[in-house]
Amino acid sequence: MTRRYVNQLGHQEVVDQIFLVADKQLRPNRNGNLYLQMELSDRTGRIGARIWNASEAVYKAFENGDFVRVEGTTQLFQGAMQMIATRLTKVPMNEVVGDDFAPLRAVDVDKLVARLGELLRSLTEPSLQTLAECFLMDETFMAKFTKAPAGIKNHHAYLGGLLEHVVNLMEVVVRVAPCYPEIDRNLLLIGAFLHDLGKIDELAYERELSYSDEGQLIGHLVMAVSLLEGKVAEAEKLSGETVPVETVLRLKHMIVSHHGEYGFGSPKLPMTLEAVALYCLDNLDAKVNSFQQLLRDDPNVDSHWTAFYPNLDRKLFKGKRG
Repeated sequence: MTRRYVNQLGHQEVVDQIFLVADKQLRPNRNGNLYLQMELSDRTGRIGARIWNASEAVYKAFENGDFVRVEGTTQLFQGAMQMIATRLTKVPMNEVVGDDFAPLRAVDVDKLVARLGELLRSLTEPSLQTLAECFLMDETFMAKFTKAPAGIKNHHAYLGGLLEHVVNLMEVVVRVAPCYPEIDRNLLLIGAFLHDLGKIDELAYERELSYSDEGQLIGHLVMAVSLLEGKVAEAEKLSGETVPVETVLRLKHMIVSHHGEYGFGSPKLPMTLEAVALYCLDNLDAKVNSFQQLLRDDPNVDSHWTAFYPNLDRKLFKGKRG
């Protein structure tokens, strides 16, 4: 039987296939009966799934990151495809076709890494040049950085997504910075590189995309500040010169304020030109990537409009086709 991938599933399809499972939760409904909620994924995306009248034994039969055979039926609910599962069985690795779960999006890692190096080496401030080299020379860091996603759902949520997001953002910086001469291009460029680096350890991405314990407890903003402090110490030891205190302070501020609003998780609001610019440009790249994904994955293939997304309070216009 030919596999139907997540992005191919339509309304009221009968499914009997293997998926990677994540984010399982055993919950009570209004009547106090238990149901199992989870995320199922393959190389093309994710779909929410539920098993009604579930038991604790079903919940304990598999772990997040396991592969499971799922029998059930799809349905379109509130603009999103979901699956109502009737049976779920853990399967051994020898029954899994690896290509079904490799990331579909082909991020050209070597090309992006080369471009990252070019952009960082375009810095003209010596202490920032040395700081950047300390990151680029760190093989352990680079191995994580080139593999990590930038998120688990919202944007660049695939292996290599963090690298792609950061390089895209830095490309935007080098084009926008000349339009605003009062912005320090060096600070904004390396700030774009640094802002999400904590995600290399905030997120877990060996199998399922999820949050690490450290990520849940601390978060990538604090983790990125810690990474920066360590590399500043390395850079000072390597060069024998101190990185200016105000430069480090401004970089830390850019990291902790780049979400832009308290409601979005920023402990501080942007208070420098570079921090304001970083917030706006980061939001631009994340939003465009997220909307592109929604347009690609929308189940309303015969409509000019996507389904209504309650979290966005809108539909998206796809335009006429053909």
